[in-house]
Amino acid sequence: MRRRSSLTGLLTAGALAATVLVTSQATGALDTPAPGAGDRTGIHTSAAPAAPKRAARHWVNTWTSMPQLTEPHNMPPAPFTDEGLVMEDTTLRQTIRVTVGGDKVRLRFSNAFGGADLPITAASVAFPEGGKAGTDAIRPGTSRPLTFSGRPSALVPVGAQVVSDPVDMRVPAGAGLAVTLYLADGQASNDITSHPGSRTTSHLLRGDHVSAEDLPGATAADHWYFLSGVETWSAGSTRAVAVLGDSLTDGRGSTTNGNDRWTDQWFDRLQTRRGTARLAVLNQAAGGNRVLDDGLGPNVLARLDRDVLAQTGVESLIVFEGVNDIGTAAATEAAQKRVAADLIAAYEQIVTRAHAHGIEVHGATLLPFGGNEMYDDPAGHRERARQTVNEWIRTSGRFDSVIDFDRAVRDPADPERLHPGLHDGDWLHLNPAGYGRLAAAVPGRLFR
Repeated sequence: MRRRSSLTGLLTAGALAATVLVTSQATGALDTPAPGAGDRTGIHTSAAPAAPKRAARHWVNTWTSMPQLTEPHNMPPAPFTDEGLVMEDTTLRQTIRVTVGGDKVRLRFSNAFGGADLPITAASVAFPEGGKAGTDAIRPGTSRPLTFSGRPSALVPVGAQVVSDPVDMRVPAGAGLAVTLYLADGQASNDITSHPGSRTTSHLLRGDHVSAEDLPGATAADHWYFLSGVETWSAGSTRAVAVLGDSLTDGRGSTTNGNDRWTDQWFDRLQTRRGTARLAVLNQAAGGNRVLDDGLGPNVLARLDRDVLAQTGVESLIVFEGVNDIGTAAATEAAQKRVAADLIAAYEQIVTRAHAHGIEVHGATLLPFGGNEMYDDPAGHRERARQTVNEWIRTSGRFDSVIDFDRAVRDPADPERLHPGLHDGDWLHLNPAGYGRLAAAVPGRLFR
């Protein structure tokens, strides 16, 4: 798991009209059971078995960030990184935006890639001042201390995570939370766990300021460290959809502290409909990530259990990843035919493994990258691989439904490129308007 790799390229995009193709198998999964889809057994039955009775309330993940090994340029800024030691005598305040709400919260902290145990001296959760993302100030009177098995501190072993005790705290859907950690001794390694692509500002300050209402003089860093999940105690009908993705889902090109990734904008749309208002959206994406091989973070096949199957309350999965596999494979006919075939085999594995846990899997088509300096090749081998993969996603019937992101954002006049008004300038990543197109391309009826 602890492998460091660099990947300079990133992700994909596609065009204007949004079309969702529900395959025959998806129809079986959503309406009438079909082999390998709705009943997961391959046996047709005249009447579906009664669904298990839901608990009145249960824990559901409401927010996640994919843990990664922190690259040198994403380490905490000076003076918070020393040789073999980070964040000694340091307070770290981070803001996140939950999706579904609840009556209680508990938080998860990850040391998945740490080179030493992670000693958390103290921690708290509060509402940020004004509900703002990226602020160092919390709303007075809202700070609640976190405990771990009744203790105020925790030691997180290498490769492990820790879950806090529940905190009585009524959190509305879409609310911001401010999470503050104090590390008296720091972490004795330069291998630490983070999520660099936070698109959200965090704050570091020497000393113990866990319950302070603001952090004057703090140093800003646009990364999340250690925090990997938030769960809420929610109504029994509340459930979650996880999204596996790369920088297009992680939000490259979105607004820092703006919460306008496509998953954010999709959640906002879900909140406007009664049938989907209790659906949590879990963004499990990272820039540079790949399906087949490690890139920035472990490959999808390696992280599926951790990032999807082990997440609380997940009943659906959207797979929107593969462009980095195509873009980093050699631009030769043989290499691109091989990577297309390998991606299709990997999608089959993801569907099989998720279905075994009763999780629906929705496949999203890959976006075009024509004009991108890193991925577009003159001979068109990579584009043909993308088309091969998208054709399989659309027509194979293996996914419970198909979400045609390619069709949503590509240029109708040049479908091998993104629409000119929807990308951030590199012909690979989208701008907030482009991410809004993706959000609109996912119909709420799939998740009622």
